[in-house]
Amino acid sequence: MGSLWFDERNAIFLMYELFNLGDLLGKPPFEDHSKDMLDMVLNEAIKLMENEVAPTYPDEVQGKPVEVTFENGVVKVPEAYHKLWKLYFEGGWTTLSESYDVGGQGFPYTLSGIVMSIFTASNMAFMMYPGLTHGAAKLIEVFGTEEQKKIFLENMYTGKWAGTMCLTEAGAGSDVGALKTTAKKNPDGTYSITGTKQFISAGDHDLTENIIHPVLARIEGDPPGTKGLSLFIVPKYKLNPDGTTSDELNDVVTGNIERKLGIHGNATCTLNFGENGNCTGYLLGQEREGIKIMFHMMNEARLEVGMQGLGHALASYLHAVDYAKQRLQGPHISRMKDATAPRVPIIQHPDVRRMLLFMKSMAEGLMALDIYTFYCFDRREAAATEEEKDKWQGIIEVLTPICKAYSSDMGFRVTETGIQVYGGYGYCKEYPMEQMLRDQKISSIYEGTNGIQALDLLGRKLGMKKGAYFMGLLGETQAAIAEAKGIDELKEEAQIVENAINAVAGTALEFSKLIKSNPFVPLINAVDFLNCLGDSLLGWFHIWMAGVSYKKLNERFEEKGAKDDPAKQFELLTSDDEAAFYRGKIESAKFFINRTTALVPAKTEILKKNEISSMNIPETGF
Repeated sequence: MGSLWFDERNAIFLMYELFNLGDLLGKPPFEDHSKDMLDMVLNEAIKLMENEVAPTYPDEVQGKPVEVTFENGVVKVPEAYHKLWKLYFEGGWTTLSESYDVGGQGFPYTLSGIVMSIFTASNMAFMMYPGLTHGAAKLIEVFGTEEQKKIFLENMYTGKWAGTMCLTEAGAGSDVGALKTTAKKNPDGTYSITGTKQFISAGDHDLTENIIHPVLARIEGDPPGTKGLSLFIVPKYKLNPDGTTSDELNDVVTGNIERKLGIHGNATCTLNFGENGNCTGYLLGQEREGIKIMFHMMNEARLEVGMQGLGHALASYLHAVDYAKQRLQGPHISRMKDATAPRVPIIQHPDVRRMLLFMKSMAEGLMALDIYTFYCFDRREAAATEEEKDKWQGIIEVLTPICKAYSSDMGFRVTETGIQVYGGYGYCKEYPMEQMLRDQKISSIYEGTNGIQALDLLGRKLGMKKGAYFMGLLGETQAAIAEAKGIDELKEEAQIVENAINAVAGTALEFSKLIKSNPFVPLINAVDFLNCLGDSLLGWFHIWMAGVSYKKLNERFEEKGAKDDPAKQFELLTSDDEAAFYRGKIESAKFFINRTTALVPAKTEILKKNEISSMNIPETGF
């Protein structure tokens, strides 16, 4: 058994066999990169994960908690995180795909996405610190003045300073426009910030000499709602005239840290800005453009949250299948009535195999979905025309809420199933499964709840460019479906996927009409619609992967002299890892498509019905 946290063979399959990333290498903007270089980076990431990151995963060691502490106003992270922070930034992992201009390495985003899944799977609580730092720095890179870039970018991209994202307030969570934090312009052009933010991930810690907070606030006199919001750069410590960190706190005080279900190693803070009237902020971008600017970071964060769901799904599956191969329980089904029959590994029991194949098919489908989204960034960057750039950007826009919501919800379902495979042991801290479940749950809540993601998909993304972006995504599915229809073994599954894609397209069209005449129907069903679209897209990725695997498997049979010999083929499937890998892809596709994607047309028919009992029931009836 290889790694229990990451499947390297599957990553290579996606990069080079499914997405053909090699076709983009050696050409602008990746002219400096080769397959050998990408493979080296991937290997180094896996080494770092196995040797340094994964050992820090448990949030309890020998009965003692491994968690953030808050004493006398000081927040401290688990001691092991200091070494990880140093190794992570010294290795340049934060700027893997950033441009040379900001000290980056210019690698494809596809590789960055895979690397992110490696580290996130093995310690999500830690990865939130560099992840938020990158997001905050990227905002300054894109929207900051030259002076701001000079002060902040190198310090943040090298890990000398950290970053956060400060939106949420007690009365303004999903309703961001209701926030009460204010900004008052000072004579020197800076702003005095006053207000309280809560649930701020990585909000305070002892990893760096300074923490840079992008803070949404309303300048005094600006209009209510999101249109009146501006964004400010607010350091934890004040800056000296030369841009270095001073010893004076910037009137940013941590009120408390949250005690949470999971991610115990990450400091989720309440931050009080300007209690003493001495908190200085620097306007980022233009006044009243805060929400537009912040969405740049939020969209990045939403993809990262999707990777959290993916990472936990993969790790949970790999742990579960390893356990199932070792755990002896009960006789083989063929000898159920034989009291003398030997105990067999539970992987030989039909229901356990069903659970494992659900985990495998969902985890690998999520990986294809999420990494494909990063691949779309690469296609956008390599596009020769503005029209082509716009096409790929449009697909990214549509996929972002699906990656966030579908991956986080389904990642939770996979971790839940992993506990079931372990049985009672899965519920105990002796094994990592229960922590995976606890850590994963937050992903469906923060960075915009999954209900908000569904409304974003329905209310914004489906209608962008009059539906052209959505139809552009669905159009990308046609080639793999058509090819699979020409393969006898896959043609039925290909038809199921096509039916599902057509069903969600028809439902989207119906919802576009109902939103004007009977809006409760699409709004009530927004989450279910997003999940139907996710089930359909994963069907597409599975039929695509199965088509490629079918060809590769037959090439393997021919190479090994088993082309027309079923007996030799069967023997090869049990002795050759490559043949088994491709056969596994085909069976995984059949399982997912027939058991999940096939249900989409029936589900979408229900979604279009005028069933609004959740609105008709009186509040006293709940």
